[in-house]
Amino acid sequence: MGQQEKVATSLAGAVSEGISASLTAVDAELARRYPGDPGTRQPVHTVYVPGDTFTAGTIRSWGDQALRALDEHAPDAASLAAVLGIPAELAGPVHDRVRAKLSREPVEDLRVDFEDGYGPRSDAEEDEAAARAARLISEAYANGTAAPYMGIRMKCMEAAVRDRGIRTTDVFLTGLMEAGGLPDGLVLTLPKVTYPEQVTAFVQLLEAFEEAHGLPSGRLGFEIQIETSQSILAADGTAAVARMIDAAQGRATGLHYGTFDYSACVGVSAAYQASDHPAADHAKAVMQVAAAGTGVRVCDGSTNVLPVGPTPQVHEAWRLHYGLTRRALARAYYQGWDMHPGHLPTRYAAVYTFYREGLEQAAARLAAYVAKAGGDVMDEPATAKALSGYLLRGIDCGALDTAEVARLTGLTRADLDAFASPRRGGLTVTAPQH
Repeated sequence: MGQQEKVATSLAGAVSEGISASLTAVDAELARRYPGDPGTRQPVHTVYVPGDTFTAGTIRSWGDQALRALDEHAPDAASLAAVLGIPAELAGPVHDRVRAKLSREPVEDLRVDFEDGYGPRSDAEEDEAAARAARLISEAYANGTAAPYMGIRMKCMEAAVRDRGIRTTDVFLTGLMEAGGLPDGLVLTLPKVTYPEQVTAFVQLLEAFEEAHGLPSGRLGFEIQIETSQSILAADGTAAVARMIDAAQGRATGLHYGTFDYSACVGVSAAYQASDHPAADHAKAVMQVAAAGTGVRVCDGSTNVLPVGPTPQVHEAWRLHYGLTRRALARAYYQGWDMHPGHLPTRYAAVYTFYREGLEQAAARLAAYVAKAGGDVMDEPATAKALSGYLLRGIDCGALDTAEVARLTGLTRADLDAFASPRRGGLTVTAPQH
């Protein structure tokens, strides 16, 4: 042991106390606005089904149609890999997992649509469809056939359809309550939000419903769809989407990018409306920065190129969808829209390839960080958080197995959760001791 160092200070304890007192309000504001990721599962996609076509068999039907498409157009691992450019060493595991996923859980998040996909109907017809959606979703959760997340997209808060959107929301939520209560996986989507005041109005609606049924305040959350230029840049030059998150008062769970409405809003020609257009990249980058640290997740949009027709045409659509999905994942948009059953094989192929190709490197880096072993990359706590989040998302969607991650990292699921959300509960988590 070397010589013990003499420790001396110059400042009285009152200095530190005074600084802390001056920052009390800032500390509280940071905790309120930026609680961090909720640590819950994020679905890899959202499937939208019109309110008049949604049935008890919709989810299984999508899975069966996706399996038939896979069998017809890419019946084995080698053919799927050849179409999409999946590395040979991953072809078998990815193909097998895609098939298993389509058989077991083809849809992770389903939204019964009462907006663009449903259109204007008579009040009686929409009332009936909203009540039916509530009954079918309640039954699905009761009998184990539900997707992990399910809900509705109502009409927006613009004057022309506001009353109808409010009524549909009321009919749907009341139907769920009468059928036994709100399911844990319930999700509501508010479309075409232009002003933060529309978010405030929706919060008022949900508060009124909670009060009417004796529910805890804040029980109902919702997603905000970003489909207008004004939601990205307000008239005063501010980022309106950040103000929308604040207006939601902690109820916002996601920001969903609307590819075609937003593109049309900024004047992009129909032939060039896509999620990789520069206008789309700008909007999503603003959304991403506004949502960072708030616990609100960002979701990419969709492609309207459907994988239908002869095999060469299906393969072309698959390559487009696979490429857009991989591009989104690299940009940290871990969720997107799927509009057709034929998109499911390439959604899962892209997601599974993304996580499996990076598994060993991510696991090795995280294990080295925990062991303080060093290596050719110097990782910090923030990187350990990102590595853990990557592995957890892979496990949640079925790309990775908990056992293989534990074998490669030496960490349990609880360890990964602690690294991914290091300040949950006000605690700073350090490397677990083994």
